[in-house]
Amino acid sequence: MLSNEKNTNSHLTVKDRKMPSLPVRLLFEKELLIGDILDFGCGLGIDVDFLIKCNFNAIGYDPFYKPEYPVKKFDTIICFYVLNVLLPEEQTQVLMSISELLKPTGKAYFSVRRDIKRNGFIYNPKKDVKTYQCNVILPYKSIYLNKNMELYEYSHYTFLNRGKSETSPFFSNGELHELITESATAFAIYAEPHLKSGNALIIPKRIVSDFFELTEKEQYACFMVLKCTKSIIQREINPDGFNVEIKIGEVAGQNINHAHINLTSKFKDAPNNQTIM
Repeated sequence: MLSNEKNTNSHLTVKDRKMPSLPVRLLFEKELLIGDILDFGCGLGIDVDFLIKCNFNAIGYDPFYKPEYPVKKFDTIICFYVLNVLLPEEQTQVLMSISELLKPTGKAYFSVRRDIKRNGFIYNPKKDVKTYQCNVILPYKSIYLNKNMELYEYSHYTFLNRGKSETSPFFSNGELHELITESATAFAIYAEPHLKSGNALIIPKRIVSDFFELTEKEQYACFMVLKCTKSIIQREINPDGFNVEIKIGEVAGQNINHAHINLTSKFKDAPNNQTIM
């Protein structure tokens, strides 16, 4: 559910560090930073400066401190200590944005705090405001953990699970479906592998046959991914309208036993108002 609270002071949690962060130093030492690099939620840009000095091709994005949104895809994306200061719906937006900015074979790294004692709005005496903080658990591979911080590694769900029918029947043919966007519990792909079109599938990661068997949180995640997918397709091919359909049961035309939402683009000039590929 959407929160009625406004998280207007999240940018005030940024720290003016003199040294690069522990997560970026760990990734540097492990030689996991490759290609074009984006620091998503870069704050004052300390880690970006460090990477540039080390001869990496790195840029930063931060909605408050560096608001020019990236226009290309990246081999590596880092997102450090951002999710802990965001409300749940804001966290989902960040996860989806990073999945969209990451190249199909790229990797993203998220660090989250592990020393938070209480979730909620906390008074910040240095800034004389209340700022939000929360613990965050991600369903990704954990590559480092201490008492203060955990570091996760993320790859596109479709890339990690290519050919794994036990993960989803949509992956059983072994083809790599291009990811459109992804949250922690749902993802979207084009209906035809390797083909960008006006047809998309929004799929929960947990396999259930009936959409209404999903939890309220999972359903909400699907609708957030649906909304984002619609915006992406609107921007790329600008259809005149959309059909949104959920089929439940074989008699209703559901031929894959994994709940999903069909998003179909419609054009005025197409025969019988069909989708143009």
